[in-house]
Amino acid sequence: MSWIFFTFLAAFSQSWRNAFQSRLSKTLNVTGVTLARFLWASPLALLYLVTLYLVEPIELPKATFHSAFFIVGAAVMQIVATALMVVLFKQKNFAIGAGLAKSEAPVSAFLGVLFFGTSLTLLGWLGVLIGGVAVLILSTPQGIKSLSAKTALLGLACSTAFALTSLWIREASLSLHLPFPHSAAWVLFLVISLQTLMLVSYLLVKDRATLIAMFRKPKLVVMTSIASCIGSFGWFSAMSLQAVPYVKTLGQVEVFFTMLISFFWIKEKVKRKDIAALILVAIAAILVMWH
Repeated sequence: MSWIFFTFLAAFSQSWRNAFQSRLSKTLNVTGVTLARFLWASPLALLYLVTLYLVEPIELPKATFHSAFFIVGAAVMQIVATALMVVLFKQKNFAIGAGLAKSEAPVSAFLGVLFFGTSLTLLGWLGVLIGGVAVLILSTPQGIKSLSAKTALLGLACSTAFALTSLWIREASLSLHLPFPHSAAWVLFLVISLQTLMLVSYLLVKDRATLIAMFRKPKLVVMTSIASCIGSFGWFSAMSLQAVPYVKTLGQVEVFFTMLISFFWIKEKVKRKDIAALILVAIAAILVMWH
């Protein structure tokens, strides 16, 4: 049941990371906000990996085409997903943007079953679908008609990119043929390092002004990276132990943390409709925990 602990840790950390990125999106462009997620996370991921090997030395992973494909694919797709989420923050308020991005659970279930050999129990499917309904309620505070086609498509693209990221991360972890938690730690370090290298290289060539602007807001950027690294540690660990749809459905408890942050830190109001959605998220979480 360790995956449950790691999922709760990931959801809590990710809700804070989203809040920090929402603040950064008001002063930085999409690429800068996306890089803030990874910039200072690599050293933390390396420290965690080294500590694991000092405590329990095991063999190093053997590079294969499959593991390289999944690691590179996950790194690129997570950048795309994060950039789309930042664009969502600019479309609607923070809670709606985060809500749309969280529809990755049902998407990962369908993609997992179709292409990755994932199998879900009846209770599991019920939990995933109820969680999907909860996300739909959160994403449409004024009713389904209030959701523009552009925002809906952005939300679907974002959740699909996040779902593919999660599925590829699990495949990468399994392909290394190492025991847990070493497998998850290697994927965490390699993915984050590759993402940092790609984004920093791009900004050095195309947009140095954004890099300079990021160092003018070091506190918020560092907080974003730390929250992101802890969140990724939780997600990568949970997805190494359990099927992605279950992890992502339970991870929708992030909605609860997001509401608290929205209310107390960002000063956005929480509506009755959101409370109803939260109850559905709780039901979905119970179903996937006891599937």
